[in-house]
Parts: sequence; structure tokens; C-alpha cells
Amino acid sequence: MASYLVRGLAGISVALAASASFAQDVSTNRVAAITDWSVFVDSNPTRCWSVSAPKESANTKDGRVVAVRRGDILLLVAYIPSKDAKGQVMFTGGYKFSPNTQVTLQIADQTFSMFTVLEDDPATSSNEDEFAWSPTDADDTKLLIAMKRGAAVVVTGLSSRGTTTKDTFSLLGFTAANAEAESRCEG
Repeated sequence: MASYLVRGLAGISVALAASASFAQDVSTNRVAAITDWSVFVDSNPTRCWSVSAPKESANTKDGRVVAVRRGDILLLVAYIPSKDAKGQVMFTGGYKFSPNTQVTLQIADQTFSMFTVLEDDPATSSNEDEFAWSPTDADDTKLLIAMKRGAAVVVTGLSSRGTTTKDTFSLLGFTAANAEAESRCEG
């Protein structure tokens, strides 16, 4: 479990920057917009990422549709050379996840799982419980391949308040945006 946390910590700074940057209509560090995906770069330290917001969101509790307030909802892929992060897939649902749960990603007939932070883990910061990550680099690789081949990804999570969320992201432009982010952080 400690290795999961290390993977999460490597990407949390990019996820927080992405969340703040993507929320702005005009950002000084956005370098490309390709269909439904954007590419961002920070230079100190060098971090590059492709990111998208959902096209649809559904929130249910006890089988009923409910209205909830959520922060930024983003699916992103990060490249951080100083952390040896090459294509780390992350999701933030705009809420605190229920501890010890997994977030699922459905692309066509393939299902992938991401982990969330563990309950009462003193090593986590206040924002980390809003993010989910793939468990390993190999999982990231499989997920990236599916994202390049797919048309959409449905991300399902469970909030700390018991709300199930389903966010549908378009994958139009993903392959080009991800290649752009990766190429900007090579080296």
C-alpha cells in the first residue's frame, strides 16, 4: 500500500495545478487544445499533462438521482521527469472519496480500477482524498492503450457521503493531446 501512496504523491502536485489551471478560462500555461483535451506545462519543476472535463455527470444515492455540489472534475495524464512519472493517469471527482474504495473506469468492454487514499492515513494531505490513481506503471500503460483506442471513458466513484458518481469523458483528441504532453516533457 505504501507504493500506492508514493505514486499518488508524485502526481498530486500536477493534479492540483491542473485543477486550478483548468478551472480558468484563460491560462498562461495551457499550450494546446485538441478537441476535448487540453495540454498544460509548468516549468519549475517541469510537469506536463493532458486533461479533460466530463461531457456528462450523474449523481445517485440509494438508487435516486440527487443534486450535489462538486469541485473540479478532471481526468488527466501526467508526465513529471523529476519523479520518473511517465503517463500517470489520475482522476479527481470534485469531492472526497469514501476511504478504502476504488474508482472504476469503463472503456468499451474493459474495466480498470484506481485506488483512493486509505482511511486515517497520516501521510496524506488534505487534498489527496479527492484523487484516485492507477496502482502501477503497468496499469497506467494498459489504461493509456485503452484510452487511445476508445471513444469515451465512464468513471465511477463513491463519495465520503455515500453518493455514487458517474462521469463520462470524451476521448476525442486524447491521443494527440497525450502525445503533445509527453513530447514536451521528454528529456
